Amino acid sequence: MALRIVFMGTPQFSVPVLEAIIAAGHELIAVYTQPPRPAGRGMAEQKSPVHLAAEAHGIRVRTPRNFKAEEDRAAFAALKADVAVVAAYGLLLPKDILDAPRLGCFNVHASRLPRWRGAAPIQRAIMAGDESTAVMVMRMEEGLDTGPVCLSRTVLIGPGMTAGDLHDELSAAGAPLMVEALAQLESGTLAQTAQSEDGVTYAAKIDKREARIDFARPAKLVAAHIRGLSPYPGAWLELPGPASERLKVLNAVEVPGAGEPGEVIGNDLTIACATGAVRLIRVQRSGKKAVTAEEFMRGFSLPLGTRLIQYG
Repeated sequence: MALRIVFMGTPQFSVPVLEAIIAAGHELIAVYTQPPRPAGRGMAEQKSPVHLAAEAHGIRVRTPRNFKAEEDRAAFAALKADVAVVAAYGLLLPKDILDAPRLGCFNVHASRLPRWRGAAPIQRAIMAGDESTAVMVMRMEEGLDTGPVCLSRTVLIGPGMTAGDLHDELSAAGAPLMVEALAQLESGTLAQTAQSEDGVTYAAKIDKREARIDFARPAKLVAAHIRGLSPYPGAWLELPGPASERLKVLNAVEVPGAGEPGEVIGNDLTIACATGAVRLIRVQRSGKKAVTAEEFMRGFSLPLGTRLIQYG
């Protein structure tokens, strides 16, 4: 017998989970997502990826800004859902919402809990140099990502993997994992294991001020920082010259090399760090498309010995 499910999600990460639940034959009685927001050059209001996917399947969509209004909480409870599935919804759910579904609320979380609880687990895992992470299904409670873990799947963080790459892998892995969890929930066999109190870390929301590249750090951390912020918001350095142009760096790898931090030591866009060096792989000038380092160097001269501006 299919479960009556409310789905709650917003970005593209959530869409494969929604599609997998639909394909599994469950009854989607409503989809909740963030309200349309101004975006693009014209700042026209745009619906979220989940909003568009739900409408394509003819599922009714609700977009409360939060659940502070009694009418929004009552409307959620009136759905009489068996379970709520949450995937990057973007709102903290109050207790009465968490308690409303008969079997509870279950979240797809993109880290190996209790490591990287919070808003930016994908980026923080790469920026910290983690060699692997996980996607987990957890039962939600009032704490921030503190609930018991039900199912988990490890995902390796390969050399050169960006946050965008890891995002796609975790999203694809989370979809069948949630379907499996729902099947076990329906049959009464879903295990729920409390998280350890050891190893708790928090993945704070990415601040754009973090995006400046500091070559006065070890090369391994500089490369991880760059990949962890790719494609958004994108780590950047300042090119020499009167225009003070920013160059967004979308991928980089650690390579052998030595020089003063921020010094160009290779014609292939190799930059010295505090220890070792990084070779920039893919870059993007403001207002232009992303290109390889080789393509960039055809149109912009960075002679050996050039020192890039450093930031503390």
